[in-house]
Amino acid sequence: MPRRAAARARARASVLAALTATVLAATGTPAFAAPPADRPMNRAFTRAAAEFDVPRDLLAAVGYGETHLDGHSGRPSQANGYGVMHLVSNPANRTLERAAALTGETLADLRADTDANILGGAAVLRGYADKLGLDDRERDDINAWYPAVARYSGSTGRTAALYADTVYTFLAQGLDAVVTGGERISVTGRPVSPQKGPLATAATVRTESADYPSALWVPAHANNFAAGRSAKIDKVIVHVTQGSYAGSISWFQNPTAEVSAHYVVRSSDGEITQMVRDGDTAYHARSQNSSTLGIEHEGFIDDPSWFTDTMYRSSAALTGYLCDRYGIPKDRAHIIGHSEAPGNDHTDPGPYWDWARYMQLVGGDTGGDSGDGLSFTAYAIQRSGSTGAQVRAVQQLLGEQGHPVGAVDGSFGAATQSAVTAYQSVHGLDADGVVGARTWTALLSAGPTASLAQGDSGDGVKRLQRSLTAALGSTVGIDGSFGPETTTAVRSYQTGRGLTADGIAGPATWAALQAGR
Repeated sequence: MPRRAAARARARASVLAALTATVLAATGTPAFAAPPADRPMNRAFTRAAAEFDVPRDLLAAVGYGETHLDGHSGRPSQANGYGVMHLVSNPANRTLERAAALTGETLADLRADTDANILGGAAVLRGYADKLGLDDRERDDINAWYPAVARYSGSTGRTAALYADTVYTFLAQGLDAVVTGGERISVTGRPVSPQKGPLATAATVRTESADYPSALWVPAHANNFAAGRSAKIDKVIVHVTQGSYAGSISWFQNPTAEVSAHYVVRSSDGEITQMVRDGDTAYHARSQNSSTLGIEHEGFIDDPSWFTDTMYRSSAALTGYLCDRYGIPKDRAHIIGHSEAPGNDHTDPGPYWDWARYMQLVGGDTGGDSGDGLSFTAYAIQRSGSTGAQVRAVQQLLGEQGHPVGAVDGSFGAATQSAVTAYQSVHGLDADGVVGARTWTALLSAGPTASLAQGDSGDGVKRLQRSLTAALGSTVGIDGSFGPETTTAVRSYQTGRGLTADGIAGPATWAALQAGR
């Protein structure tokens, strides 16, 4: 493996020329447009590709498959992976430590610094290529890297092939991603014919699920679930993986994980893999495991780009099937998020999961208007082009707070977007014109800040319950009665915002809600 000092000597030649040569060697045709090499992440990919002689587009496609090129501010994934290239440190996979040894970068920098992380990913890929015996000529052929990409997954067999196939699909289709800061990362699509070697058989072997015929069957490790059930199945719980599809499947096969889900859904095409039989108890929701079915969705809760139309439709078809099979009501009391399961401290599926759309696709109760025009069991993201009762609620609230939108017609047009942006600017929110959890919370909580506690009732309590439903991303009964459920919700909100968790909605709690926290 070349060390950085040696690599720098090779990198003195024009970076752009090296990138162009890589693209030509891989595709036989020039790229439609060279990526802007003067932007930070593009520069990092170009530099890392040159230093470790890894095709730049391959490196970018691996990163996109792992994280959609979002380092998540150094926060780890479910499998304890970090950064754009998802360098992992767990008992079964130590690409983070391998990257440190190969690059000389510190573990801290590899976790948090995007340049170092991309460099580390390139070093690990090159290390796998060297172990496979790829020479200079073979490294110029993007199709020869398939086994190295499969090894980067940290898994073997079908799961590794699944991972590599996804990367090569991105190479074939091309990528055009906008990352944090507005930088555009492009990969030009090209014909691919990956040299799969021994993985060719693994890539084509498909075992169908016995419980849901449209799904594949890849069993979780026996350490990560319990055989049988101790309670009747009565709910479906929606999760987000905090990682990639193939990475999550691999993690559930890891005997040290001690977590699993019944199903995993892929973002790009809605493919579903079942990992625990419906009749067995997956470890996905603590005290709720015995009576629930868990569905993981590829992605990260803070990045809505993972939640594709195809994913929503595929998952909703699965949920509808499970509800019909096990007699589960198709409503938000029985189809819930991980954050809504009692006894859990997770926040998935998070503020970007569109519950109203999902429930409509399931064919059940969409959490609609309760009669007052403002109370819903879930507050979905509203943006330009949205329509319906929740848009009318946004328009009504904006008008009441001095930002009129014209006609309150339930259609999110230019006037509504302008009013939302103006409101957000005044209240210190991200002025993006989109009504997400924070803007909903601020809009719904506006008004008097007198203390409310258990035993109180009235419109103020309803206002509190609405704003808590938006802020927590979980349903708080909006009935105007401050009972135990509302007390628990207030405490949960206070704990999550670093406030005194007394269960009383006092001035500090109201201030936090009205700031959209």
